[in-house]
Amino acid sequence: MPLLLLASNSPRRRQLLALGGWEFAVDISNVDETLIPSETPAAYVRRLAMEKARAVLPRAGAQQFIIGADTSVVIDDDVLGKPVNREDARQMLVRLRGRTHQVYTGIAVLGAGDGRLWSDVVVTDVPMRPYSDEEIESYIHSGDPMDKAGAYGIQNPNFQPVAISSMAGCYASVMGLPLCSLVVLLRQAGFTPPADEARSCQDTINYRCPVFASIQRGGSQK
Repeated sequence: MPLLLLASNSPRRRQLLALGGWEFAVDISNVDETLIPSETPAAYVRRLAMEKARAVLPRAGAQQFIIGADTSVVIDDDVLGKPVNREDARQMLVRLRGRTHQVYTGIAVLGAGDGRLWSDVVVTDVPMRPYSDEEIESYIHSGDPMDKAGAYGIQNPNFQPVAISSMAGCYASVMGLPLCSLVVLLRQAGFTPPADEARSCQDTINYRCPVFASIQRGGSQK
């Protein structure tokens, strides 16, 4: 039984976690993602990450560490979840176009044996390029926006919605799993990664991360 259990069905989170060189299992967690009135974006994603980890606890082995994560796109203090239909996706993409918004990702590590819980929230400023209406329609037609918070994937090779050269935060967090921040939590839990996850992450996504060294030292990403 792998020591790590990822409480997510996201292929992007599975891809990122694999970069750490760890063996892990996957167990899908289903939790109510309704935003509580007056809940801040940071509190929201942290709560959901912890709830997702707890949701699979009854099926975890006593030696396992459960990883939960949740990502939200925030603009003008509004939390944008996954679009409910194409028109919703269109409105989100138009609203984000040419502006900088924030991506909040909450992560949690739960020790299945003793119930100890570690959590963190990573916030990344994301500048969007001024893509055209035609690009929006083509992207929506691809179907890619429909399972993503804010109706976009930063890693999409065709749409490429983000002005990457102007971004100064964690790319992996925008994808859904801030790997370096997760490693900090896992080390606190007593789990040592077998690989240089920061190098693997940067090489795979082709992004020279300006904040990983600070994160690895236990500091902020900014």
